[in-house]
Amino acid sequence: MNITRRRGAIAFFITLGVLLVGLAVALNIGWIILNDRAVAFAVLGVILFSLLIAGVVLNTVFLVREIRRNERQDSFLNAVSHELKTPIASIRLYLETLQRRPIDEEQRQQFYKIMLADSDRLLATVEQVLKAGQLGQRHRQLNRTTIDLESLVSECINVTLQRHHLAAESIVLEPVPGAVRLQVVGIPEDLRTAIINVLDNAVKYSPEGVHIRCSLAITRYTWVTLKISDKGMGLPSNEYKRIFKRFYRVPGRSMVKIKGTGLGLFLVRNIARQHGGDVTASSAGAGLGTTITFTLPLAGPESSLDKS
Repeated sequence: MNITRRRGAIAFFITLGVLLVGLAVALNIGWIILNDRAVAFAVLGVILFSLLIAGVVLNTVFLVREIRRNERQDSFLNAVSHELKTPIASIRLYLETLQRRPIDEEQRQQFYKIMLADSDRLLATVEQVLKAGQLGQRHRQLNRTTIDLESLVSECINVTLQRHHLAAESIVLEPVPGAVRLQVVGIPEDLRTAIINVLDNAVKYSPEGVHIRCSLAITRYTWVTLKISDKGMGLPSNEYKRIFKRFYRVPGRSMVKIKGTGLGLFLVRNIARQHGGDVTASSAGAGLGTTITFTLPLAGPESSLDKS
């Protein structure tokens, strides 16, 4: 209902802006025709009406952008509220069950397992929101060190496999060509967050089965490229850049039931850029999977020692 109202408001402001611009142009032309002999007044009128038109256009653009921004923020708040309330309610339910009646040991251990999973989900949501706040405030330069990217990616894959209870063959890191150590200088915690966010997305958007391939390679001699490819829902080409915006989630009925805050890929892009690199998305089309590509600068010889 709120989305429908906002879309109606956007259409209203666009229509109003177009009508005002048209009216201003008509008045401008009419005024010039009526005063064709007064050149100075005609020129002044053109300038004033041009300023009026520019003001109306800018005002309309601003209003539309604000409406869209508020829509994304409301969606984010709803998603975060759901991501916080759901695991808390689940944990509370199982605790009340354990408190009220005797449970056999096997079922008790199952309850503990579910509560631990819910607490991990709750912690991940809180950490994601806090991380977004940290990255939005300043560029973090402290605690930078030399990182072996292959080891870090392997670690992130293991975390994702355990978090989603997947078989080892669901996420595979392809062997690095040649005996090359791919090292970057950065903050391990931040890069770990970025890679895990991409892996989590790849898992969530693969409803028909998880088949993720990761590959590392040197490109243009001084850069390392990490590609994470899945065989999931895919992306239309006009979404390649939008998915990295704060609070943005791809619209469509198929996406409604997939949980998320709209912060994951925003964090990924900011972390990549703060490490001197970038991240891009590509897809062969709907239902044909997505590839997220990190590009980071290789650590130079002078970076062999850890930096703080």
